[in-house]
Amino acid sequence: MENFLVWVIWLVAAGACLVTGLRVVTASNPFSSALSLIGNLASLAVLYLLASGEFVAAAQVLVYAGAVMVMFLFVIAYLGGRADAPWAGGTRTIQIASVVTAAALLAVTLVALMLDAGGRLSDEADVDRAFGSPAEMGRYFLTDQLLAFEITSIVLLVAAVGGVVLGMRSEAEELADAEETA
Repeated sequence: MENFLVWVIWLVAAGACLVTGLRVVTASNPFSSALSLIGNLASLAVLYLLASGEFVAAAQVLVYAGAVMVMFLFVIAYLGGRADAPWAGGTRTIQIASVVTAAALLAVTLVALMLDAGGRLSDEADVDRAFGSPAEMGRYFLTDQLLAFEITSIVLLVAAVGGVVLGMRSEAEELADAEETA
């Protein structure tokens, strides 16, 4: 019975992950898309819990679904209806880069599936008892991966500044709004 309940929870979480993931990319309203992303991150946290990744699940909820998504929602609310404006009428370069990126992701996925089907990914890894503990993760982040950790914080800072810059209204827009209300 216990195994049955785990499978039911896994199927519900996996289904929620797929549905909310599709909603993220198909929603026309950016606020709705961001809320769907929060649901997606929460369902991923449940899947991490089922895989005995308690620390990763907690980090997923606290860092991504909490702090980062609050920042995204703030930027979306700050920009209002202009949240999609930077991508409106994208250039040919953006379209080509999108297709190349999608093709690269598809190729990586197919290679991983072929390696798994060939049995090359079936060897179990030797994992020690401390792997995944908060102390081990902290040591890993602040020694081996310090540069990547700091680059991530800089990217988040640039994203916040970019949101503020995109949200700033020019004097011409403010004058046009003032003339419309007058």
